[in-house]
Amino acid sequence: MRILIVEDEAHLAEALAQILQKHHYFVDVVHDGSSGLDYARSGIYDLLLLDIMLPGISGLALLQTIRKEGISTPVILLTARGETSDKVSGLDYGADDYIAKPFVTEELLARIRAALRRKGEVMPDHTIQYGDIELNTATLKLSCHGKEIKLILKESELLQLLIMRKQAVTPKEMIIEKIWGFDSEAEHNNVEVYVSFLRKKLVHLNSAVGINTIRGVGYVLEVKA
Repeated sequence: MRILIVEDEAHLAEALAQILQKHHYFVDVVHDGSSGLDYARSGIYDLLLLDIMLPGISGLALLQTIRKEGISTPVILLTARGETSDKVSGLDYGADDYIAKPFVTEELLARIRAALRRKGEVMPDHTIQYGDIELNTATLKLSCHGKEIKLILKESELLQLLIMRKQAVTPKEMIIEKIWGFDSEAEHNNVEVYVSFLRKKLVHLNSAVGINTIRGVGYVLEVKA
């Protein structure tokens, strides 16, 4: 799961990033609303942690903009205690939740898990299912009909992304941004290599799930009849 933190307090943003990375989330951090809006529009994030008071575009304005543009990424607002009107406005604009600063780490993590569950992206035990396969994103184990195989990290991330996209075709550019990151030098052939690895492991498990290539576009999972 990739989370975007939009927080102008650098020390708090860094602390949040370290906490989330320790719990196996991938994290990007920006410190102003304009950058936050640009990053949010990329569509690669599973959740946004959004401070309300930001330089440039405010957190509420950012939230209102992405919702008007049809971006449904879950958003948790970071608020100061007593900002009742901002909390109400945030929820009215489409925020999924809010948490007041300073907050307890365990509460923040619980709210993140809840927001992701409401989106239907991850089960409490870190497993996701598609067809006859089950992927444990914590142990990186892929299982099917009682057999299991260990994936490497990028294989797990790629399969998870394809599962989350459901029947939508996933372009190679999105895979690179989501798994390797904006600043990566990864190319299309890197994606093709990992798709090939995954296909071989699905065959090894005798799974009915396959990765279908949509020529010139990307990939989509399918369940063979």
